[in-house]
Amino acid sequence: MHTRMEIRRAGWTLAAALALAALGMLSLGGRAAPPQDAATIYRQKCALCHAPDGSGNTAKGRSVKAKDLRSAAVQAMSDAALADAIAKGKGTNMDGYADELTKDQIQALVAYIRQLAKK
Repeated sequence: MHTRMEIRRAGWTLAAALALAALGMLSLGGRAAPPQDAATIYRQKCALCHAPDGSGNTAKGRSVKAKDLRSAAVQAMSDAALADAIAKGKGTNMDGYADELTKDQIQALVAYIRQLAKK
């Protein structure tokens, strides 16, 4: 049998754990934490159309005319313009990810896209 003190202590421990979990969700806007690594994010969000190497040479990429992220035209875009395209999307074929990714993750993707041209 548990004493009242043990039950009270267990209740506070559970309450504290729930409060910490709730704070974590608030800081993420109520969504689960997306992956942090830019390469992982790229594979999950971008590679279907832009290909793992950034070429856009996938069946879906060719059908939607996805840009070659390694091209001079894309690489000439400012970091802000690339971040805006990732956040808001482009045209009707590219969804924006502002609701799914943090600003830091979007900036990490911009840096990753810059590296694709160097591979």
